[in-house]
Amino acid sequence: MTPGTPLGFSIVVDADSCPVKHEIVVTALQHGVPVLMVASHDHRLESLPGVEIVQVDRSDQSVDLYILNRIKRGDIVVTGDFGLACVAIGKGTVVLSPRGEQYTDANIDYLMERRHEGARRRRAGGRTKGPKAMTGDDRKTFQQKLTKVLIGMQEIHDI
Repeated sequence: MTPGTPLGFSIVVDADSCPVKHEIVVTALQHGVPVLMVASHDHRLESLPGVEIVQVDRSDQSVDLYILNRIKRGDIVVTGDFGLACVAIGKGTVVLSPRGEQYTDANIDYLMERRHEGARRRRAGGRTKGPKAMTGDDRKTFQQKLTKVLIGMQEIHDI
């Protein structure tokens, strides 16, 4: 591919609770990669250059279903949802958490098992810890990982 032509892949964001939207937009613009942010109508997203915004109804799993129907092999998906990540991996996408962890076939089973155990504990009346607060270092780590993935993908596409 030559510069200025469509890349053939995009960054698709589960934007309902994504804390690194700004970092995604900045990094995507630097690399000329289009971004699709998908959120329910409960979340207000600001229109930005290079970013397509889709808002779906607030029913359970609407955002996930929209994303799964829209993504294609080679896209990058950003989500903290292990279930969405699991199916997106199966569709041939690169999946990153908002903290920069890459979900892969090698680690998704463990993460899904951990999610299941936590849900089981909560149903039994137990408590589980939520995620720790995002830090500036977490944001930096995410942006570095996204940059590394984009560079690798652009090399594959001969840009």
